[in-house]
Amino acid sequence: MAGHSKFKNIMHRKGAQDKKRSGMFSKLSREITVAAKMGMPDPDMNPRLRAAINAAKAQSMPKDNIQRAVDKASKGDTENYEEIRYEGFGPGGVSLIIEALTDNRNRTATNVRTIVSKNGGNLGASGAVSHGFDRVGLISYPATAGDADKVFEAALEAGAEDVTSGEDGHEIWTQQGDLHEVAKALEPVLGEAEGAKLAWRPQTMVSVGEGEAATLLKLIDALDDDDDVQQVWGNYEVSDEIMEKLG
Repeated sequence: MAGHSKFKNIMHRKGAQDKKRSGMFSKLSREITVAAKMGMPDPDMNPRLRAAINAAKAQSMPKDNIQRAVDKASKGDTENYEEIRYEGFGPGGVSLIIEALTDNRNRTATNVRTIVSKNGGNLGASGAVSHGFDRVGLISYPATAGDADKVFEAALEAGAEDVTSGEDGHEIWTQQGDLHEVAKALEPVLGEAEGAKLAWRPQTMVSVGEGEAATLLKLIDALDDDDDVQQVWGNYEVSDEIMEKLG
C-alpha cells in the first residue's frame, strides 16, 4: 500500500530512539504481566504472552526481567492495569490513536491530554478517528529473516493478508482474528518474530510538511516517554528528504 514504507521508516526511527530509553523495559514488562494475568502464565498456551515475550527478547531484555514480569501476574498484590485507547489529531491534521496500559485512568488521561495539547494536537471523543483505520494483526521481522520473496511466500502460506518489505525489515499484516495463528505458522520458516500485535492500519495517508513533521515527531516522542503509553499509531507520511533534514 502506498505510503506504508514511509510510515514504516518513521516507526523504525522512533524504534531506534526507544531502545535508548530506560522506560522501554518497563513497558515491555507491563505488557508481559498483563498478558500473563489475562491468560495462562505458559507462553505456549497463551499467544499474547508469547508475543510479548518475543518482543522483549527482540529488545534484548534480560531473561530474569522477563521471568519476574511473568511471576508478578500470579501474585495477588499486582496493580490492576486496564487498556485504554485515546483518539485525536496531531499537527497537519493527522489522525492519531494512542494505546495505554494504566493502573490510574485519571493520571493517564491528564498526561496524554496535556502532551497532545502542548504539541499542536487535540484529543477527540472515542471513535473520532478509528473509523479511518483497519484493526488488523501486525507481525514484524528484521531484514535478516530473509529476502522479500521468501517472506512473502511464507506469509502467503501462513494465511497473511499483506506484506510490506524494505531495508529496515518486513511487516506482515493479518486479519484481526488470525494474528497468533499466522505468527505461529511463520516461526518454523522465519524464526521468532520481533513483534506480533494488534495494530491500527491507516486506510489513507496524510503527507506532512517539514515544519509540521518536526512538531508531530516531537509529540510522538513525548507520548512515547510517558510510562503508561504503549503504542502510538498514525496516518502520517513524511518524505525521506524531510526526514533527513530533521535528522
